[in-house]
Amino acid sequence: MSVVRTRIQDAGAQPGVGVLESRLTGLSREEFARDVWAQTAALTRGADDFSDVFSPSAVDELISRRGLRTPFLRVAKDGTTLPASSFTAPAGVGATIADQVDDTALWRAFADGATLVLQALHRTWEPVADLVSDLSTELGHPVQANAYVTPPQNRGFDAHYDVHDVFVLQIEGTKRWIVHEPVLPDPLRDQPWTDHRSAVADRATHDRPHLDTVLHPGDVLYLPRGWLHAARAQGQVSIHLTLGVHTTTRYALAEELTRAALAALREDAPMRRSLPLGGNGPEGEWELVRERLLAAVAEADPAPLFERTRRAQCRPAPLGPLAQLSAVNGLRPTSPVRLREALEARLTGRRLFTRVGYLDLSAADLASVTRLLDGHIRTAGDLGLVLAGRLLRAGVLLPGNR
Repeated sequence: MSVVRTRIQDAGAQPGVGVLESRLTGLSREEFARDVWAQTAALTRGADDFSDVFSPSAVDELISRRGLRTPFLRVAKDGTTLPASSFTAPAGVGATIADQVDDTALWRAFADGATLVLQALHRTWEPVADLVSDLSTELGHPVQANAYVTPPQNRGFDAHYDVHDVFVLQIEGTKRWIVHEPVLPDPLRDQPWTDHRSAVADRATHDRPHLDTVLHPGDVLYLPRGWLHAARAQGQVSIHLTLGVHTTTRYALAEELTRAALAALREDAPMRRSLPLGGNGPEGEWELVRERLLAAVAEADPAPLFERTRRAQCRPAPLGPLAQLSAVNGLRPTSPVRLREALEARLTGRRLFTRVGYLDLSAADLASVTRLLDGHIRTAGDLGLVLAGRLLRAGVLLPGNR
């Protein structure tokens, strides 16, 4: 059964409370994990006022003034994605870019009933980027954001499922959502809905919906991966944000473990030998290979490879090169500094791992770096000027307070 909650709108996150509770669901992370996560659809009425995150004016600015290129924009009509050439054009004098958004062509497509999909907003719109970063940190899984701008009484896509979890944040207008239970629970990233097109269409056409509701501004709908959904705007333009949570699965862990085992087997001389001559193929070899593979799996340590993959899935907070250079050149004991957000910093022995690489530290630096990771460093003097300068140059520290 889907979870439906109603809460009083709360403009902006509350200090000390995660965005799940303060902005999206009204549930703490523990409650969300126990009752909702990867289990069922959940609708929260009046979750928050998201006007500080996204708005109609943000849509217009991104399209008309930010020089967007594909694939940061996608256009769909009646369930079909339109070719990029139908809404892009050369950038004009002084640029050799052939695929910038043509706002006139885009307006005509929109007026004709097409849905505009602003993709990867966590890279192009700062308030969305901040929300995504906070949510990703809280969930422990990578998050990305798209916006869907749909004309009145139109739909963008047929019933389908996603291979990632989604939070739908209604920003403007209203939209009717029809949700069905999965035909393939917990699909992996290489198991798209198009592989089950007939089953999806049959369920969406003949089965009773799990949820049939209209989202209003401030409402939030959570859908685990695999849950079928289709949406249609009502009597006015609808804008909603979709926060896609790209979950790490047990299967993904198995992939990392297998990669680590195979990497070890490259150094196993007997495993590199050629098979015997003759026409019998690998007969008689399977048992040896299975035995050595199982032994390699038992001994493999996939953690370093997994951490490297995990760090590569997201980007750290933005870094301005001019502000960074100014901070390095003007570094003083009283200079405010902070650990760069979304850096996934982790101290292992005397090595500091981050999303921007790793640094080997001296024994004398360990106590200061530990205090930095715990959030206790406020100035370059607290950390030590030499170490602070090194971390600024490495892009681990940023100047000032957030």
